[in-house]
Amino acid sequence: MPDDGGSVRVDAWLWAVRLYKTRSAATAACRAGHVRIDGNPAKAAQTVVPGTTVRVRQNGFDRILEVTRLIAKRVGAPAAQQCYIDRTPERRRVAIPQVPVRDRGTGRPTKKDRRDMERLRGG
Repeated sequence: MPDDGGSVRVDAWLWAVRLYKTRSAATAACRAGHVRIDGNPAKAAQTVVPGTTVRVRQNGFDRILEVTRLIAKRVGAPAAQQCYIDRTPERRRVAIPQVPVRDRGTGRPTKKDRRDMERLRGG
């Protein structure tokens, strides 16, 4: 399971802890500049050791992970989560305004319907 000494390539570690589905996707993320180690851009072959901070950009948000254990082979999700501490700050929830929905084919809204829709929009 985890290695006791040495170091592991960052792309292999990211794949092993299940942040990327394939190792080639992890390598591509490193090449694109989406992975940073201790604040510096990381190449795929760069090594990680316990205590290293890895910042990964996924879906427009940064995940900040602290390496606690080294792992080179992909394991189950519960075992993979023990290999890092997630230091990512909590995301703010974005309030999505309600949009009035009318059934198709009901025709033009009446004056009362328009006023109700404006009230929903906050106007």
